[in-house]
Amino acid sequence: MKKLLLVFILTALVLTSVAAQQTAAELTFTFTRQTGSASNQFAIWIEDAQGNLVKTLYATRWTANGGFSRRPSSIPMWVSKSNLANTAKAQVDAISGATPGTGSLTYTWDGTDSKGAVVPNGNYILVLEGTLRWENQVYYRAPIALGQGAARSEVKVEYTNDAAPEKGMFSGVGVRVLR
Repeated sequence: MKKLLLVFILTALVLTSVAAQQTAAELTFTFTRQTGSASNQFAIWIEDAQGNLVKTLYATRWTANGGFSRRPSSIPMWVSKSNLANTAKAQVDAISGATPGTGSLTYTWDGTDSKGAVVPNGNYILVLEGTLRWENQVYYRAPIALGQGAARSEVKVEYTNDAAPEKGMFSGVGVRVLR
């Protein structure tokens, strides 16, 4: 009986440790779907400290499945960094999804790169890019310091062009580093 209890406790500790390691960072925000055309496209990705793409967490299906060639202003930074034009359909399908409806959204990064390898502790950047309307973009950036413990990251926002009328697409953007 003692052996069984010890095995149970060790298994629970290992599973708890693995679960804690699987989530490195979490992005939360409220998405408000915009009316009209040429909007509601967004992508979320992780960059290393040098600005190189580490992993895409999500991209709207319309852009990822070729919409970028019909409308080059649709999440152009992610399209460029991801080398989307040369990405296999299976890889695109793995990171894209339908544009969500209005509501609270959460995306997590498991601390791995695009090939599934665990990245080393260090400095990373979480990026949320949104196409607000035609050439109007918004970029949210938050530093992630893996290996320094749980913390909230300061999220900085930058708008391109005159995006004032469309600033309501994202609100309450927050990033938590979990390990």
